[in-house]
Amino acid sequence: MPPAGPVIGVLLAAGAGARFGDAGGPKALAEVAGRQLYEWPLAALREGGVDDVVVVVGAEPFEPDGAAVVRCDDWAEGIAASLRCGVAWAARERGADAVVIALADQPLLDGRAVARVLAARAPGTVAAVRATYDGVPNHPTVIESSLFAAVAQLRGDQGARPLLGDARLVLCDGLGAPDDVDTPADLARVDRLRRPA
Repeated sequence: MPPAGPVIGVLLAAGAGARFGDAGGPKALAEVAGRQLYEWPLAALREGGVDDVVVVVGAEPFEPDGAAVVRCDDWAEGIAASLRCGVAWAARERGADAVVIALADQPLLDGRAVARVLAARAPGTVAAVRATYDGVPNHPTVIESSLFAAVAQLRGDQGARPLLGDARLVLCDGLGAPDDVDTPADLARVDRLRRPA
């Protein structure tokens, strides 16, 4: 059997962040507890065991530290466009066997949750794995290469949800949180949560 290909983290950061308002730059670069917003989930992906990370940018391009970057020109279409770009890059540039999806505005994501969903992989049997928090599926989400062609057909602002009906669900309560930052109030709240007591 040939050696398994890498698992690539795909961090989605292409949206315009319209609800966040004009905070002087891309939402992903807003500060949370001394780090830029995107750096928290990027670190969680790395700590969780992915082999590499690509950050998908679009509305407000930036150059992330510690990761590859791909520009999604169709970002305005919705999250499906960002997902297509990231998965296509992972397959083409890294020969990925699977990707782990996370959002750049999820600063409470934890590397232990990433490790747990990766440990639940069963390529050839299970095409996707999703973390759950209080019974609700969320990120991180593992998508195996068997679904990459279907991801390429996704359109609109719904992401991979139509492909995840049979996903294996993995309890991640107590391993961070999937809270995302949509508004300045959200940013202030997660900043307080991320600062040491």
